[in-house]
Amino acid sequence: MGVAEVIPGVSGGTIAFITGIYQRLLQAVNSINLQLFAVYKQDGFKGVWTKIDGSFLLKLFIGMAVGFGIGLFLITYLLEHFPILIWSFFFGLILASIPLVAKQVKLWRWQELVLLISGAIFVYWITIAAPSQGSESLPFVFLSGILAVSALILPGLSGSFVLLLMGMYTVVMPSIKQFIESPFGPETALLIAFGLGMIIGLFSFARVLNWTFQRFRSQTLALLVGFLIGSLNKVWPWQEVLSTRISSGGEEKIMFSKSVSPSAFAELQNNFLYGNEPQLVAAIGCMLLAILMVLGMDRFSTES
Repeated sequence: MGVAEVIPGVSGGTIAFITGIYQRLLQAVNSINLQLFAVYKQDGFKGVWTKIDGSFLLKLFIGMAVGFGIGLFLITYLLEHFPILIWSFFFGLILASIPLVAKQVKLWRWQELVLLISGAIFVYWITIAAPSQGSESLPFVFLSGILAVSALILPGLSGSFVLLLMGMYTVVMPSIKQFIESPFGPETALLIAFGLGMIIGLFSFARVLNWTFQRFRSQTLALLVGFLIGSLNKVWPWQEVLSTRISSGGEEKIMFSKSVSPSAFAELQNNFLYGNEPQLVAAIGCMLLAILMVLGMDRFSTES
């Protein structure tokens, strides 16, 4: 999940779904509330730790922190040098997870179908929306934290891609990287505002999702399946780059691209970063590897 949240287009919520921990995560986050004071008075710290599923959250967040660090440095490097193969892998991950989530819907009625189609159209529209300009205004940074973490826990919606659409990816990610390399610099206030937004967004939205799962489980799952389907456009490996941007480090980065077929991809000229070699065999191999990984994780999570 940590690796996924660095990459615009890949959802940490999708990874949670694939690994079978999604609802447990929502329940654990939802259990962190004012009632914990009463639990602490009655059962002490041990009671609170049990109530919030502390061991699970601790392992998850340590893993996310490690994954975020790996993603920030290693995965971004791989995306710059092997974009088709890396995106093929992520495409396979999401593609394989769709039927696994869909089979959890006990009964497909017209309500579920409408929500599936609506979710797919909504997320597809997000993937083709043009990015806006960002801002270092602390209230706007705070709002971007709320929206990014809300997307983080929704399968099919990428928190980092939402930041990209808001124009905040180039503001937040370099600030995090600078903070890691040199703590407590001028970017600290910006990161505090972003972090507070994430905390408020996480606890608020997790409660909403947990409530919908309890009351409208099939409809919620159907909507999430739609989100996954719509997100496939963003992780399609063969992209025609339409516009680029200059990062804070002076490097040229992709701002906007569109999905094309492998044959159309091969005919492109001056296609920044991607080139025009489809690498079809290797790309399909990466997709199949990801599909096998998802099936293996699903089997493991079911058995455990």
